[in-house]
Amino acid sequence: MTTARGDASLRPMKKAKAAPKPASAQKRRSRWISIPLKVAIGFVGLSVGTVVIYRFVPPPVTITMLLDPNGITKEWKRLDAIDPDMPRAAIAAEDSRFCSHHGFDAVAIAQAMRHNASGGRIRGGSTISQQTAKNVFLWQGGGFVRKGFEAWFTVLIEAIWGKRRIMEVYLNVAETGIGTYGVQAGSIRYFGHGAGKLSRAEAARLAAVLPLPKKREAIDPHGFTRRYGNSISARIPVVQRDGLDDCLN
Repeated sequence: MTTARGDASLRPMKKAKAAPKPASAQKRRSRWISIPLKVAIGFVGLSVGTVVIYRFVPPPVTITMLLDPNGITKEWKRLDAIDPDMPRAAIAAEDSRFCSHHGFDAVAIAQAMRHNASGGRIRGGSTISQQTAKNVFLWQGGGFVRKGFEAWFTVLIEAIWGKRRIMEVYLNVAETGIGTYGVQAGSIRYFGHGAGKLSRAEAARLAAVLPLPKKREAIDPHGFTRRYGNSISARIPVVQRDGLDDCLN
């Protein structure tokens, strides 16, 4: 006689484990959406954090400096230690509405587009804020990708730094000669003294060099550079008289 213990037929049968279900298409789509979203959030956080730090700390180096085969000669100079004619010369030469726009000058951009369409020497419409954003955080050259990043960083520095800090950083990172960065190093290179002792003519010459520092010399300039420097020098008093540098005070 068999007992219940030995009768296998009386034992409850175990259910077979169900095979794992494949990930649904919806979950796969969610993963592909979350990855770029995380990258975007990380970029925003990193860029905002870096801009906040540079509000108080001088940028130690830029991509342009690192890629310069001629080396790096630079010396940070506070804005209040630079002769006031230097930022006035930069405003006169590069961005006459620097104190009134919010990073982008629609009038200058439209004028540059009309001028370039007519032929002749190519003219840019970038503001000092845009140039500072490019010089500090990005690379030289064109392209829509870089322009997009430039616009983003321009908005950030306008909101976080303010005009005075933007001008201070611009005058310290802009290329003023071969392997030379900032008006302090440029002033010592060309004139043998610091940027705190610049004359009006010297400040104008430095500003004339800024767009093409590898091709223009501030010492004994000739041709277009001389004429451009004289024009900037004549506009410096206008900048002061009309209060176009009031945001730096």
